Amino acid sequence: MERTRTPVVSGRFTGDDADGGFRLLGTRCSACAAVFFPREDAYCRNPRCPGGGELAETPLSPRGRVWSYTDGRYRPPAPYLSDPDAPWTPYTLVAVELEAEGMVVLGQTVPGVGVGDLAVGMEVEVVGGVLNEDADGVARTTWRFRPVGVVAG
Repeated sequence: MERTRTPVVSGRFTGDDADGGFRLLGTRCSACAAVFFPREDAYCRNPRCPGGGELAETPLSPRGRVWSYTDGRYRPPAPYLSDPDAPWTPYTLVAVELEAEGMVVLGQTVPGVGVGDLAVGMEVEVVGGVLNEDADGVARTTWRFRPVGVVAG
């Protein structure tokens, strides 16, 4: 069965790993040059902004450096939905300071990269990934972080 790919949340990223064009999408304010992620379409979040600017979608840096990381080894408690009969797979979360913007973005690592593979300051890149697949053939896509030079994932 062919899978349909759909973003977990639309408007947060664009591109395809196959062409190397996967990027997170943020917003830049024309009045103060502040950049936001996730996107902001209503107002500038910068309290020092003089106002009157326009908000424009902007692709964010494809690389950054590990700022912090941890692992999720337990099933989330209620009110989150989780099938208690499904096997639980631990995952690794990484906070990455983006290269050009200097902002920190949180995301999961690619499968196979755990806390033992990471170090603060390590260079990583943002890539597309699948969060989950359902029985109807829909693959929910999201972003992941991968250490630079690692092909698997």
